[in-house]
Amino acid sequence: MMDTFIANLSENWLTILIIFLLICMSAFFSGSETALTATSRARMHSLESAGDDRAGIVNSLIERRDRLIGALLIGNNLVNILASSLTTSLFLALLGDSGVAIATLLMTVLLVIFSEVMPKSWAISAPERFALVVAPLVRPFVAVVGPLSSVVNWIVRKLLGMFGVSISGEASMLSAHEELRGTVALLHREGAVVKADRDRLGGVLDLGELEVSDVMIHRTAMRAVNADDPPETVIRNILESPYTRMPVWRGTTDNIIGVVHAKDLIRALAEPEVEPRDVDIGKVAQKPWFVPDTTNLKDQLNAFLRRKSHFAVVVDEYGEVQGVVTLEDILEEIVGDISDEHDLEMQGVRQDSDGSIVVDGGVPIRDLNRALDWQLPDEEATTIAGLVIHESKSIPEERQAFTFYGKRFIVLRREKNRITKLRIRPIEQAEVSPPPVA
Repeated sequence: MMDTFIANLSENWLTILIIFLLICMSAFFSGSETALTATSRARMHSLESAGDDRAGIVNSLIERRDRLIGALLIGNNLVNILASSLTTSLFLALLGDSGVAIATLLMTVLLVIFSEVMPKSWAISAPERFALVVAPLVRPFVAVVGPLSSVVNWIVRKLLGMFGVSISGEASMLSAHEELRGTVALLHREGAVVKADRDRLGGVLDLGELEVSDVMIHRTAMRAVNADDPPETVIRNILESPYTRMPVWRGTTDNIIGVVHAKDLIRALAEPEVEPRDVDIGKVAQKPWFVPDTTNLKDQLNAFLRRKSHFAVVVDEYGEVQGVVTLEDILEEIVGDISDEHDLEMQGVRQDSDGSIVVDGGVPIRDLNRALDWQLPDEEATTIAGLVIHESKSIPEERQAFTFYGKRFIVLRREKNRITKLRIRPIEQAEVSPPPVA
């Protein structure tokens, strides 16, 4: 009987060859789908720019990802169904009714191993290389089957729409910034990108989301000179200041009449027969530039570069001065001011021997997150003191403590209505040695 079965198989060698070719085509479609959907668009763009024509084909295919996937799925299902039908027909002729079960079991094993798992595993291990090889073969197939794929996609959207599910054929679920940020975060977790580089790139991506008010020097910490003070006093204050530019006010600090540059002042003092008492600070100062506090940092950076300026006075919607912002303030959002990613060298931040962090209330939340790799939210507050006030819904007293976001915040010092110093402990430390609560 076995001899008869083998003889019958040999007589149907053409059918067996066709089934084998169909399984190979199924593997091709499965591997192509995996490779072309997993390949890096940035890598393909780089290769295309270097003159690789195959990378250009890959880019043209993945520009219409829905059309590509639909065409490959149609091809894959077509050859799978045809291979299964031929196999079932063959085994029915050879074994009768029992051939259906045997054909089903055999094709399941063959398709799972050789048409799904093996080609997809191969493709995912080297998606760019695999995609470059198959792209020239996939393109003509997509050109032929693509219209049918578009019709199928349209039908699917209409059916899903009946159930209230809306699918856009073009829109990506993630923005380019989110995709880039997620990629960098993943590479950092895997050790391919160091923390400093991750923070710099994150700073660039955040520029469009942050406002000038988030990075400005607040009016309470702003250093300015009074134009009505004696010239000697004004000159001494400017030259003793660590800043090269200082706003000049008259009458009230909200009345900024100019911004004086230390170099301009030195140049004026260097004029022949000019004494400090003869210097008119109002004439030395440059015209002030006022910007709204709601301007995002990306626009403000472009404005600084366009005007070739480094300094602006920040005002609110009522025209009242809120602080000052410099080009350096924005650049620090990108490069940071931490010289070593393991050392706390931030101004206003000190790490005690018990592992707790003593922080000035005015330290920006973003700077603290960057220095310590924390994830404290900065949507509702800019400074660490503002975060405590926002979460506590009050202005805490000294020695009051609060727990949120996995940290224990203890108010160490308060001046009038301002929190000027806090101690922050990770929640594990706080459980070991809880602080006193007023």
